[in-house]
Amino acid sequence: MTTFNRRSFLQFTAACGAAVGGVSLAAPAVFAKPEPLKLKFGNDLPDSHSVNVRLREAIAAISAETDGALDISLFPNNQLGSDPDMMSQLRSGALELATMPGTVLSTILPITALTGVGFAFTSYDKVWAAMDGAVGDLIRSNLVKANLVGFDKVWDNGFRQITSSTRPIREPGDLAGFKIRVPLVPLWVSMFSAFGASPVSIPLAEAYSALQTKIADGQENPLALIYTAKFFEVQKYCSLTNHAWDGFWLLASGKVWKSVPDDLKQVMAKHFNAAAIKQRSDIVKANQTLQADLEAKGLVFNTTNAEVFQQALAKTSFYKDARAKFGDEAWNLLQKFAGPVG
Repeated sequence: MTTFNRRSFLQFTAACGAAVGGVSLAAPAVFAKPEPLKLKFGNDLPDSHSVNVRLREAIAAISAETDGALDISLFPNNQLGSDPDMMSQLRSGALELATMPGTVLSTILPITALTGVGFAFTSYDKVWAAMDGAVGDLIRSNLVKANLVGFDKVWDNGFRQITSSTRPIREPGDLAGFKIRVPLVPLWVSMFSAFGASPVSIPLAEAYSALQTKIADGQENPLALIYTAKFFEVQKYCSLTNHAWDGFWLLASGKVWKSVPDDLKQVMAKHFNAAAIKQRSDIVKANQTLQADLEAKGLVFNTTNAEVFQQALAKTSFYKDARAKFGDEAWNLLQKFAGPVG
């Protein structure tokens, strides 16, 4: 990878100009423009997802402000592999940038799943106060241990809902024996197991086919992803459970980040963080219309009582086990923003 510091380059060319000042030359000196710093950016989201829409805008703005010094190529929809594949590439430096759900990161750093505890957050006000505050700082400080650098603003993955091809999920008992596709996330496997469901851990890229072939009866995701992944084609019901919230961390490879000039880091941070704020608003606006859009596609919706589900979960060992896993300090910090959990 070619790296350079633009300030040093400009100082060098200015010095050269001063050195030849007053000397008549037959032709002006021409200096080659440095090679751009090329970075690959991967994620597992569909091309049309709001994250990728806003990333493209940010990447264009970064290129414009750096006069092409940064050349970032976006690879959505698992083009560079599954989340675990891309995580491995990030840590080794083979991939420079990615967005990754906190719960997926938890396979290597358990603390990153803290915000995905079942029925913890009940509103976006609580979510963003936590993520833009002490909870986000705690997780970000732990990312360094995995040779990852987390940008300041977390992107929105949204509150998660359950879809099904067999029956609506109206109450906790409806989950008994239910084959549900979940990400490769131990926390959510434990949660659905506690409800008596049969969770099946399958990467997002394989989720549609798993539902189509009945490997799983249902799945759980935010409405935006249910729409962009076209799960409505292979599902009949959508139950608004709001059972968990998760965000996308925008990550840089720690190994690569050290070699990026500070001025270019600042430009990336400015535009990526601004794009994250816009994408959060995108999800809020989309949620106002997505239910109607999905109903038009054939999904049948029902509401649920989150308190009833949380009470049922509290009768199991789920919250006790989660607290032991995260530790009292992290658990108390979560409750500071989310309120009493479990």
